[in-house]
Amino acid sequence: MKVKMILPALTEAESPFWRPVKYSLFPPLGLATLAAYFSENDEIDLQDQHVEKLNLNDNPDLVVIQVYITNAFRAYKLADYYRKKGSYVVLGGLHVTSLPEEAMEHADTIMIGPGEDIFPKFVEDFKNKKPQRMYVSLNRTLVGVPSPRRDLIKREKYLVPNSIVVTRGCPHHCDFCYKDGFYQNGKSFYTQLVDDALKEIDKLPGRHLYFLDDHLLGNPKFARELFEGMKGMNRLFQGAATVDSILTGDLIEKAAKAGLRSLFVGFETFSPENLKLSNKNQNLKRNYEEAVKRLHSLGIMINGSFVFGLDNDNTDVFKRTVDWGVKNSITTSTYHILTPYPGTRLFRKMENDGRILTRNWDLYDTRHVVYKSKNMTAKEIEDGYNWAYKEFYKWSNIFKASGNHDINKNKLKHFFYTAGWKKFEPFWNFVIKTKHLNNMTPVLESILNNVRR
Repeated sequence: MKVKMILPALTEAESPFWRPVKYSLFPPLGLATLAAYFSENDEIDLQDQHVEKLNLNDNPDLVVIQVYITNAFRAYKLADYYRKKGSYVVLGGLHVTSLPEEAMEHADTIMIGPGEDIFPKFVEDFKNKKPQRMYVSLNRTLVGVPSPRRDLIKREKYLVPNSIVVTRGCPHHCDFCYKDGFYQNGKSFYTQLVDDALKEIDKLPGRHLYFLDDHLLGNPKFARELFEGMKGMNRLFQGAATVDSILTGDLIEKAAKAGLRSLFVGFETFSPENLKLSNKNQNLKRNYEEAVKRLHSLGIMINGSFVFGLDNDNTDVFKRTVDWGVKNSITTSTYHILTPYPGTRLFRKMENDGRILTRNWDLYDTRHVVYKSKNMTAKEIEDGYNWAYKEFYKWSNIFKASGNHDINKNKLKHFFYTAGWKKFEPFWNFVIKTKHLNNMTPVLESILNNVRR
């Protein structure tokens, strides 16, 4: 059986904001995981449109497409194209789970929720010529799940080919997050067995890893055992966690000893009212500065996430957020305009209140205002968002934020990481076009190396 698995490019691929290096970071691990359920006799072609031109001159028996909100229209076109050619098309992913009726118009079968329990059942049904129109995930476990088919991943096209996921979901329930919608009908946070996770890590070449988990520290017992098992592996890794998990107990210290060198942290907003409205209670009454100091004391760089356009935001939010990030030496900042994704409580509430302005999913990229805001106009939010990015990554602010560290080597690490990420776009484009992106991984590893006092 010939199988084609496709990750269509996000809409941003055709926008002026497109940064090839940003979308050449991680391979499509979700599709590679599903590919493990096919047999050795099946011929599988896994393509990622972010890093390669799709080959459409083929005739696969089965086409599997992963659908996010800003690649939905492109995914539907691909699905329609292959159905006309006689291929059987399966659609799954966040957007399909949020809007199954919409996706059903373009697919022979749709997948609702995570695929570990339903995709192998579909493969069996398909080979027996009895596939169902819809499969809904109910049983949530990672026990016995096969390793991703990493042999299908074109490692040379990615800066971080060693991406890995050892948990699913998140223990928190923020109103603007897709998680609760995607994991409905069952557990919304669960982990691998620690031994299985360590075996997968041990297979990966080189030193660097990137945990794509929504919250790597979300299950303290699992995380503690994982980090204990990783201590002798000589790994450098990056991941994501919450302010609360950084300040509670000694888990972050154990992560640092295991090799954690960079952390994505969802600060989101400084307003307690906004946190309450968003049900982001894990950040309430937590001292952001103390979290930053704790991470810096351990030599962990910070990628801070911030949301603009929440209902208690005013036009001063942009400058306050940038100034805070520079003062506290946040290594990189990721800014988002509040986006009510379908399937979230935020979307339902805004739709009920008549605040949703458009269902053009291409605009749901966290760069555009798609809802009626309360204290600012759409132009004020979008202008402020664009200003914040330019201001934070100005050379003067990169120098200032780097200089705020108390160790000279940390100053250099901050400078090279931040400048390298945002200020050398022509260089990254050249490296990507000449197919040498994976040769930059050792440079990333050297920057992430531990700095001892």
